[in-house]
Amino acid sequence: MYTKDGEQYFVVDAHTHFWDASPENWVEGQEEFAKGWIECFHAYQGLGPKETHWPIDRFQKYSEELMMHDLFEAGHVDKAIFQPTNLRQWYKNGFNTTEADGALAERHPGKFLVNTTFDPREGEEGLKAFEERVKRYGAKGVKLYTAEWRGDSRGWSLKDPEAARYLEKCEELGVKNVHVHKGPTIWPLDKDAFDVSDIDHVATNFQGLNFIVEHVGLPRIEDFCFMATQERNVYAGLAVVVGGLMHARPKFFAKVMGELMFWIGEDKLIFGADYAIWEPKWQVEGFVDWNMPEDAELSDFAPLTVAQKKKILGLNAARLYDIEVPPELRLEQETEVEPVGVQQP
Repeated sequence: MYTKDGEQYFVVDAHTHFWDASPENWVEGQEEFAKGWIECFHAYQGLGPKETHWPIDRFQKYSEELMMHDLFEAGHVDKAIFQPTNLRQWYKNGFNTTEADGALAERHPGKFLVNTTFDPREGEEGLKAFEERVKRYGAKGVKLYTAEWRGDSRGWSLKDPEAARYLEKCEELGVKNVHVHKGPTIWPLDKDAFDVSDIDHVATNFQGLNFIVEHVGLPRIEDFCFMATQERNVYAGLAVVVGGLMHARPKFFAKVMGELMFWIGEDKLIFGADYAIWEPKWQVEGFVDWNMPEDAELSDFAPLTVAQKKKILGLNAARLYDIEVPPELRLEQETEVEPVGVQQP
């Protein structure tokens, strides 16, 4: 929980990781890609305040104790949601797996929700393993990486018939929140494999699922906004938006937030710190202090209210994941704002 100026904010970090990118975990023959991936991630950390930058060796593999401190002691986080990224092509034990996340979560009951992942290229065997992970960890969501390499394949699409089978399984198992990385690429993955066009397709076909587009499709913010506003079950995941832009590109951050608030609305924006690229403390405190600048180029966009920030920092994610919010941290009067596009049923 974060308190500022007498207001209390319930904070859900909906996008966090516990990874191992140390050289000991690199696949023989794939060292160039394993090293390049984590160095690219590390470069993104440079977009945050200088005092929050880490040396590369700590960034490659950080401790459980450090993560618990950064999120729950210093970072104001009430609940965090693990979003796994396997990358087993380059990392022997995986980069940030459901199993590692789940083990950490079990050592700290009540702090985390564990999402899992799937890759439709794994076929029937993968579908069975996916169901086992969902039941084992009680997953209510998945994190998908459509640009992930697998053998000679450089990615996959949610439009693929094989992906539909997995999404049908999500509906069957009650895995209702589908987080999809659609945004800045990380070397050596291909930018076009993160295009948001396949979200448009499946959001219409699977209206019982929520599609949280992580990183809001950056740099294609307008493509995302015009697609999301017409799909009632598409949400904006703010990981990278806050961490990557609020400090380093404040004017662009204001524009992106203005577009998201205008087209998609305050009920569909989900905060995520994207740890360990960025720590949540400065993001939570900075976002509460931030507001739309008085600038002629931003005059289309209204200032954010305290209630809107409370929704974005935690109440929206709590609603999607059925997280219990203490009564004193709820809004006195719950209102739902319609987006610009299609009306809600």
